[in-house]
Amino acid sequence: MRPNLILLGAPGSGKGTQANRLVSEFGYKHLSTGDLLRAEIAKESDLGQRVKGVLDRGDLVDDNMVLELLKVNCDLENASHIFDGFPRNNEQARMLDEVVLGDSTALAIYFELDLGVLKDRLVNRRTCKDCGVIYNLLFNAPKTEGVCDSCGGTNLEHRKDDNEETVSNRLQVFKDQVEPILAHYEAKGTLRRVDASQKPGEVFTEVEAVLGN
Repeated sequence: MRPNLILLGAPGSGKGTQANRLVSEFGYKHLSTGDLLRAEIAKESDLGQRVKGVLDRGDLVDDNMVLELLKVNCDLENASHIFDGFPRNNEQARMLDEVVLGDSTALAIYFELDLGVLKDRLVNRRTCKDCGVIYNLLFNAPKTEGVCDSCGGTNLEHRKDDNEETVSNRLQVFKDQVEPILAHYEAKGTLRRVDASQKPGEVFTEVEAVLGN
């Protein structure tokens, strides 16, 4: 069975695109904490009701509840998993190792990209509000300006928080948060870095090489 993967990368680094391809080509189970929270609430499970109660109060879901959510949705004996959106700090990385992964084989893949390049990517990002396809005006623009290649919709959104000032702040926060996490997995010998400045297909080739090694 392939190793479990912990995907690390700043907004705009392309890890979501790579996760989708890993799911379709290698059968990984993609665990996005945000998606899992919404799904658990929709199921109206005991955990989902507790999560809903926390969110309805305007509070943040704590680490222990996220770990419980991940454990409920992990079948480590029968599937390889992608962890996306967790961990976000060094303590969460340690807890993920101890509480969820245990003795299971896992690699952390860091999608490495210059922060200046990331800022340009995010500022030029557009999302089709009709079907969710994401474009970038720098390297993946729609064939017809303002029209989605996938569904033909003309509602391509520029997110309000994808402006230069907000993006710069987000990337600095990410940099401060990710460095201790990288150090954690580096010390364990399980960190792998890929060059996320390349085209998506070239990045995936590097990811495949990581899995092959």
